[in-house]
Parts: sequence; structure tokens; C-alpha cells
Amino acid sequence: MVKVQPSSAPQGRFSKEVFTVDLQAGQVTCPNQVRATIRPQGDGSGVAYFGASCTDCPLRAQCTTAKDGRRINVNPHEEHLARGRELGGDPNWLARYRATRPKVERKIAHLMRRRHGGRRARVRGTAKIDADFSLLAAAVNLARLAVLGVRSTVVGQWATAGA
Repeated sequence: MVKVQPSSAPQGRFSKEVFTVDLQAGQVTCPNQVRATIRPQGDGSGVAYFGASCTDCPLRAQCTTAKDGRRINVNPHEEHLARGRELGGDPNWLARYRATRPKVERKIAHLMRRRHGGRRARVRGTAKIDADFSLLAAAVNLARLAVLGVRSTVVGQWATAGA
């Protein structure tokens, strides 16, 4: 349930979503039906250069101002991002997302408050920072359980104050 950022389109030009990215064939097709091969990069990403194809394209003004033509960057996780953007348009998914997001965002904000010290690491090293943040999260959770009146009765069993 993570919202995927939409592709940006500078100054109202075509965004990446208008292009068809075919990862199986290793190609990107532009709105004018011109295909460009995805050139793989060392980090698993890729770039499709349209170059000379953009010179005489009737859609150039809506697509790019670059003298070398349009280029489309393909993320190493492009398949997941495309699926996430597709799900983001579904009204049922959006309703579920809006129902849970405020709770999650609020809880993260509670952890980041100054009195908990979530904004700055008090120790050095990722392992120690991870352990410190886990301890912080546990303390916040225990404080919440105390506010709700939840207490331990027997090992592994919990009850509220009214029970």
C-alpha cells in the first residue's frame, strides 16, 4: 500500500506514461509510434534515446526541447512502478489507501517528534541506529498500550483495564 509518484512532465509536455515501455523486448515506443532500444546501464537501469527520430517528428513541440531529442530513463524497478501507478488509479485501492494512510503518517510523525529524538541519530553506525530506532518504536508502542489500559495478565495474554 505505497503510493507511487507520478511521472513528471516539464512545462506540460508528454510524461513518461504516454510512452510504452516494453521491458521484455527492451524497447520504448513514443506517441508517434517510433521505437527506441533500451540501453542497459551498470546499475540495472536503462535509457532509451530517440535522437534523430525527433528531428522531423510532428509531436516534437509537445515532447521535448532537447536538441538531441527525447530520452526516457528506465528504472531498475520499472515493472513495479508501472504496476503501482496502475493500481493508484483504481478507486477501490485509493479508498483503502486513504483509510490507512493517515494512521501510518501520524504514527511516523509521533516517532519524529523532538521529545522522542527520531530526527537525529544519537549513536553512530547503521546497526546501532536501527537498534535505537527499534527501541524508540517499542517505547512508543508501550506508551500507547498504557494509554489504552492494556495490561498483561498471564504470560502471552492481555486484557484491557475494564476486563
